[in-house]
Amino acid sequence: MKLKINKIQAKSVLTPSKLPGADWVVNSYVGCSFGCKYCYAAFIGRWKHPGKEWGSFVDVKINAPEILKKELLKLERKHGSKNFGSILFSSVTDPYLGIEAKYQITRKCLEVLFGFGYQGEISILTKSPLATRDIDLFKKLNISVGFTVTTLEDKVVRFLEGNAPPASARIKALKQLYEAGIFTYAFIGPLLPHFTVQKEKLEQLFTKLESIGIKEVWLEHIHFTPIVKGRLFKYLEKQAPGLIPEFKKADTQEYRNQLEKIIKSALMGKNLKLGLNEVIYHRKVKQLNK
Repeated sequence: MKLKINKIQAKSVLTPSKLPGADWVVNSYVGCSFGCKYCYAAFIGRWKHPGKEWGSFVDVKINAPEILKKELLKLERKHGSKNFGSILFSSVTDPYLGIEAKYQITRKCLEVLFGFGYQGEISILTKSPLATRDIDLFKKLNISVGFTVTTLEDKVVRFLEGNAPPASARIKALKQLYEAGIFTYAFIGPLLPHFTVQKEKLEQLFTKLESIGIKEVWLEHIHFTPIVKGRLFKYLEKQAPGLIPEFKKADTQEYRNQLEKIIKSALMGKNLKLGLNEVIYHRKVKQLNK
């Protein structure tokens, strides 16, 4: 699948967030070249690039750093402070896609925050080891860097996460960041059905994360929007139809209750804090934000 890259002019960059744990989000790009089969952000393609496959396009917000600077100054005048909440990079893309190596939009936005003297918390969430490039900048900011790690098995990544970097590369990057003195965390989301079939897989994942210095994990149930179901089940029908019943079970409260018991058991004895003290479930978050 050929990647189409477009340069666009953003009207806004710093967006209010409805996600738990974040007041604002910065999305340096529109779309994502990783193309994970379960990605809830695929809805963007419906109105930004109708008819295009998720993972086949990325829009580069070429003016994002300049817009961010203006927005920060405006908010400073409004609040009389350089701290107006926590900022997450990113919510509907990955801030360290491969093209970030060329365009450096995420890095330039972080440089704007540093130059502004932003005093609030900043969080990075990525799947890309390219994030280690910016360790020098991370050290200057009040920042935490998280990696999405849904599995320790690279074959599972290749199967469900398209062009995303291997799990082994993410673990290595997390270790490098921790050793550089950066606060790191892991985001295990979506929680895949094999954790209920093979409970030891979750135990192994927690053990590995703890061994590389992770102190905090965020967990999220799979978010079955109609678009997610359509893309994922269409793919599974062709590649592994036997998995469809397991994914269908994952969209039930009974399954979520069972999985949370497994999580609780697997966390016992571990020095791992559970973010928000609960497993995130998007439909519940949506109801709370109404």
